[in-house]
Amino acid sequence: MKIAEVTATFPPYKAGMANVAYYNAWGLATLGHEVTVFTPQQRKGLLYADEYPFRVERLQPWFRYGNAGILPQLFYKLPSYDLIHLHYPFFGGSEVIYFLDKVKDLKLVVTYHMDVFGQGLLAKFFEWHKSHVMPRILDRADKIIVSSWDYAKNSALRERLEDEPEKFVEIPFGVNHLLFKPRYRDKELVERYDLYRKNVILFVGALDRAHYFKGVNVLIQAMRPLADRDDWRVLIIGDGDLADSYKSLVESLGLGKKIIFVGFVPDNQLPKFYSVGDMLVLPSVDKSEAFGIVSLEAMASSLPVIASDLPGVRSVVEKKVSGLLVKPGSVDNLTKMVDYLIRNPRVAKAYGEAGRQKILDKYTWDKVSYKLDNLLRSIK
Repeated sequence: MKIAEVTATFPPYKAGMANVAYYNAWGLATLGHEVTVFTPQQRKGLLYADEYPFRVERLQPWFRYGNAGILPQLFYKLPSYDLIHLHYPFFGGSEVIYFLDKVKDLKLVVTYHMDVFGQGLLAKFFEWHKSHVMPRILDRADKIIVSSWDYAKNSALRERLEDEPEKFVEIPFGVNHLLFKPRYRDKELVERYDLYRKNVILFVGALDRAHYFKGVNVLIQAMRPLADRDDWRVLIIGDGDLADSYKSLVESLGLGKKIIFVGFVPDNQLPKFYSVGDMLVLPSVDKSEAFGIVSLEAMASSLPVIASDLPGVRSVVEKKVSGLLVKPGSVDNLTKMVDYLIRNPRVAKAYGEAGRQKILDKYTWDKVSYKLDNLLRSIK
């Protein structure tokens, strides 16, 4: 089958949707499909090495805002494909597919990644898009993939799910369990960041405006009550245009020696950082966080996870099984959770082991790829 993967972001850009599109394309290609990824050309400064078992077409947007990009080129590039797999939201790409489908009857599958929020005029635009544009795109879809029923039932999809349950399929996101696995502590990183006899709290995620919802400021503030202790360090892994503001917050709280900004780390180096971690914290503040792939990476590495009690996120991290759930935005609650795992290493270890087993049972990319392949082949 000739399949077009259409996504607003793609590696080397680091984000959940980008990684999902990458592994979906790779999995489908290895299962015998002819796959092409269509994505906006990213800004200068990112290095591309598109040596994949599928094609990648990076199209120049006519207009760009954040990760949104209008790609009218899709109108003449997509008709030759047997099936279109759209990763939504994609402002500027999904609208073109909608108009194309009115001209040519497309086979269209939409993976609904998340609701989108914002502030000021951006919030008004997202609300308008959700009310007037998104329904038309989803009407055209043959199937709608959700990463968890929990998120779908608590998202903008709720009414549609109730009215058209047969149109929905749950296919979770996955993780490379052969890359992310339990490892001995990386000695070089321990020495570089002076982590000897320290409890290491990891945060992994983009630090740009598009990912304001990651709650990095909540994590930073949550560590202030523990400032008089020297038994912990926080490693913040990621980069983006909000990094400087987060660094300023750290300095203003006097935590400059204990909260370390690592910067961007490529996927093949991330396992080393998970090896020195004692826990991962995902302190997201709203439903823009629909799943949390970094939670899978940590669990695959046998780390306990402290994650926000949000729809979808809590379907991955089971409370008091593979980690702990914290009230979104609650600094005090997060402080207590981190302190609890530091003081109870046996509990933390048990959570980590349970998380690894859950990954092997449900969240490996090969299992996900077979589910996606079966779904796409079933569409007539």
